[in-house]
Amino acid sequence: MAAAARSAVGRARFAFAVLAFGYAFLYLPIALVIVYSFNESRLVTVWAGFSTKWWSALFANEAMLRAAWLSLRIALVSATVAALLGLAAGYVLARVPRFPGRTLFGSLVIAPMVMPEVVMGISMLLLFVGADRLLGGPPRGFLTIAIAHVTFSIAFVAVVVQARLADFDRTLEEAAMDLGATPWVTFLTVTLPLIAPAVGSGWLLAFTLSLDDLILTQFVAGAQSQTLPMQVYSSVRLGVDPQINALATIVVCIAASALVLSAWLTRRRA
Repeated sequence: MAAAARSAVGRARFAFAVLAFGYAFLYLPIALVIVYSFNESRLVTVWAGFSTKWWSALFANEAMLRAAWLSLRIALVSATVAALLGLAAGYVLARVPRFPGRTLFGSLVIAPMVMPEVVMGISMLLLFVGADRLLGGPPRGFLTIAIAHVTFSIAFVAVVVQARLADFDRTLEEAAMDLGATPWVTFLTVTLPLIAPAVGSGWLLAFTLSLDDLILTQFVAGAQSQTLPMQVYSSVRLGVDPQINALATIVVCIAASALVLSAWLTRRRA
């Protein structure tokens, strides 16, 4: 009995050590970036004392602020459109078990989740170049980036909504229709409020993905449309500026808050 107990304790300690190492490997570099955003030195690897001057320099950097504002607007638009389209796609996949082309439709909805971004970027670039030659637009910029982000964000919203509808209590809808509500009124007054946490969670995921995207954006952005990830990538190629640490701290806080809120909304039961 004692040997078995010692063996169990040993396995538990080993599992804890592996878990701690894994978390340290993932999150210690992020913690160091946050700490060094308050570094006095221009060298990002040498600690020279506490200072907030790089935060002041970041908020005075007009190019970085323009890129951040563009990324924020694109993320808001693309997340909202993706939430609406993803809600429709997830609802169809969950509630309509059979219709012509259902398998193809489901595959097309999920495809952006597994397709390499390079492939998507090339395909979107060819699409916009062809549209520009045939139709005279749209020019590559805000609109093309938003369309590209909506394309890959729909999948994440649709999956979340479909999963929420899978364990939805249909008797609530049946009760509403028994009382005289039409299918559309039932959806607006019963179904949508109950799946709103899932839709909100999908919106937050789409917002975070759009805000952080670099590879796909590089293919569809114009010369005058530098998003925040593109601006950061251009800056770090010549060396890491301490302002990037401050910017990374803000992005980490926004992304972490969005993901925590998304997880809370996903688990919430109305």
